[in-house]
Amino acid sequence: MFTRYDITHTTRYRYSAPVTFGEHRVMFRPRDSHDLRVLATDLEVSPEAAVRLIQDPHSNSVALVQPLEPATELKIVCKFRIEHAQSHNLELPLSPSAEIFPFAYGVEERFDLEHYLRPHYDDPQGELTRWARQFLRTDGPTHTRELLVHMNQHIRDNFDYSTRDEEGTQTPLQTLALGGGTCRDFALLMMEAARRLGIATRFVSGYLYDPALDTAAAAEAPALAAEGSPATAAEAQPTVGAGSTHAWLQAYLPGAGWLPFDPTNNLLGGNQLIRVGVARDPGQAAPVTGSWYGDPEAYLGMDVVVDVRRVLPRR
Repeated sequence: MFTRYDITHTTRYRYSAPVTFGEHRVMFRPRDSHDLRVLATDLEVSPEAAVRLIQDPHSNSVALVQPLEPATELKIVCKFRIEHAQSHNLELPLSPSAEIFPFAYGVEERFDLEHYLRPHYDDPQGELTRWARQFLRTDGPTHTRELLVHMNQHIRDNFDYSTRDEEGTQTPLQTLALGGGTCRDFALLMMEAARRLGIATRFVSGYLYDPALDTAAAAEAPALAAEGSPATAAEAQPTVGAGSTHAWLQAYLPGAGWLPFDPTNNLLGGNQLIRVGVARDPGQAAPVTGSWYGDPEAYLGMDVVVDVRRVLPRR
């Protein structure tokens, strides 16, 4: 069963005096697949801009936006309607050869997964590797998916979540030392830990649907449940990271393919995670990047608002 959502992603840059803008790279369009369909999209830019759409090396949809005149504000509003299928990665069986850790990827898979298998961050003292290996069982065989599920839950239960407006991502060692971070920090920590165990992972950027913020859906919840809506107990649990862009990871397990893990909320799929872009590193999946030219003191700040609403069935 597919659930429909309307999503509005607004980014606004403010300046005290008119500035000139360079090209901006906007990654906003949800990534189509068997479990997610894009029904309609719209991109509004103020001031007027030239826009062209491309696909990056990871086949993500990217809009290249070139504002045509100076202004004191750059506003980019992305709107789209999607259909999202409820899917949970525990439902997908693994290949028998991958059920028990450690396992080996096939030759062809290793060739294609090379950039997702190789760690990208230093671990000179082996601290990250030791942290990752705590999830291996000592009293019997370690089931591969169970290892990742426990790591996912451990981060949610033992690390402090916080928001951070500055660009960039903490290194995994910084996140371990601080015992906290943002959703992108947690995703990168788990990615790099899994890579050091020989499991291919990639970064995912997108949106998080939080039923608690959807007042219309909340009012209709009893009726929807009675009609067999995909609203579930998991959706009713508190989530963090909604209202802005969100980040999680996917791990590639033979037989099941790319499986989602959200260590910020301990989610394993479902229809709350709406992916936009995938990459081998967080720096490749920033929602908006670009440049401007003018007095450095003119910059006043940036505001980002993401609104995700379920489209209720007509009664």
